[in-house]
Amino acid sequence: MSGLTFGVIVFPGSNCSRDVAYVTRDRLGCETRMVWHRETDISDLDVIVIPGGFSYGDYLRCGAIAQFSPVMRSVIDHANSGKPVLGICNGFQILTEVGLLPGALIRNRDLHFICETVSLTIERRDLFWTRGYAATSGAISVPIAHGEGRYFADTDQLKQIEDNNQVVFRYCDPSGAVTPESNPNGSLDNIAGICNASGNVVGMMPHPERASDRALGSEDGLAMFAEALTVMA
Repeated sequence: MSGLTFGVIVFPGSNCSRDVAYVTRDRLGCETRMVWHRETDISDLDVIVIPGGFSYGDYLRCGAIAQFSPVMRSVIDHANSGKPVLGICNGFQILTEVGLLPGALIRNRDLHFICETVSLTIERRDLFWTRGYAATSGAISVPIAHGEGRYFADTDQLKQIEDNNQVVFRYCDPSGAVTPESNPNGSLDNIAGICNASGNVVGMMPHPERASDRALGSEDGLAMFAEALTVMA
């Protein structure tokens, strides 16, 4: 086992927590602890992942109730200390709700749930979460599964995000071209994932944990976690 310890936050309704743990614990051999949402002490953890799912049944709006769980105060402190945090799908929504990431995730353009594999460009390869893609050329393929994944920010926010180079992933076609046709949900600027100004907090709607094993048809998402192992071990 590596000395690196992952924490996977579990809310009532989370359904991707064990998928993440399979990657970090079983595929990469890292110590992994499932963290119930009522816990507050995460001082033993190096890396936090907030997985996808339907926290609190997505009542009110996605992530709106989860932001008030006791563990989130500790996650905010963890992030503000410069430690790595990754929010996937519902986890991305929660990170915007607590203010760790700018903007919001709203209803998909066509107002229906989307479950398919999409292509992504990697806009930042210098972050804790993306250095594993340094040698990757072209687009990667990663599944999405969401009803409220349309990234939105006001004009000033969006300009700041773009000017600060905070876009991490964009939806594209298989050749890597970012086009309106390759945008599955209407996200502004084809944004599929962003980071905070410091780069240690990343949120993304696609599910890299679902593309981290050949048995699932793709390992394109594995580098999100494997580089964390290389850096922190």
